[in-house]
Amino acid sequence: MMAAAWRIQQRTGNSGWVDVTWTCGTGGVAFVAAMIPLGPGPWPHWRQVTVAALVACWCLRLGLHIAARNRAITDDPRYRQLTAQWGDDAARRMFWFLQSQAAVGSVLALSIALAAHNSNPALRIQDMLGVALLIGAIIGEATADRQLRQFASNPADRNAVCDVGLWRWSRHPNYFFEWLSWLGYPLIAIDASGHNPYGWLALLAPACMYWVLVHVSGIPPLEEHMLRSRGEAFRAYQKRTRPFFPLPRF
Repeated sequence: MMAAAWRIQQRTGNSGWVDVTWTCGTGGVAFVAAMIPLGPGPWPHWRQVTVAALVACWCLRLGLHIAARNRAITDDPRYRQLTAQWGDDAARRMFWFLQSQAAVGSVLALSIALAAHNSNPALRIQDMLGVALLIGAIIGEATADRQLRQFASNPADRNAVCDVGLWRWSRHPNYFFEWLSWLGYPLIAIDASGHNPYGWLALLAPACMYWVLVHVSGIPPLEEHMLRSRGEAFRAYQKRTRPFFPLPRF
């Protein structure tokens, strides 16, 4: 799917649908991985259904949000800047960049599969905590996206920096809640009783997502774009607001 996204980007010059493709691809693969029957026992297990439903909610919410946002643009500024930096080698580097995103999606799908196929029949406290964390994170990310959309819809604020609601506490609260959601699957996957010996590998998902959002394709290129488009207003916002974790400065 990401190879197809690269081909479409090359033919149209529009990278705006890359993130939609990644979200749908990751969500689709993860949903199938969660629901596929593995080993003996009743199918589907209640944990499979629960995890698959949470994946579907995440995928539909984020995918529809990005699709609606990208209808009004001809190119994603983050990818446009990367293409400009890469110059004549942009096509090749973009292909492998999108393949690295596919690799990240595979890690996330693995985490979801490990959570879904924890064969422990008991409903544990950590299962409930994991589900609550996932639901809360999805709601938190949706809230941050809605606040930004409402701020940007005001013509008077079109060239200003959003610092209302959750954006007063973090420069990227949507990224924070996206990362937070991936902490829920390890809670469901890890099992000290031995029912899921490889469940601890689900911790790769939040570690990988943190690295991507904070150091690769999330905050760095977006903040470069904001500095170019908002200048001193965004520099002042950087000084008074934390980049990721929504905590007040002391």
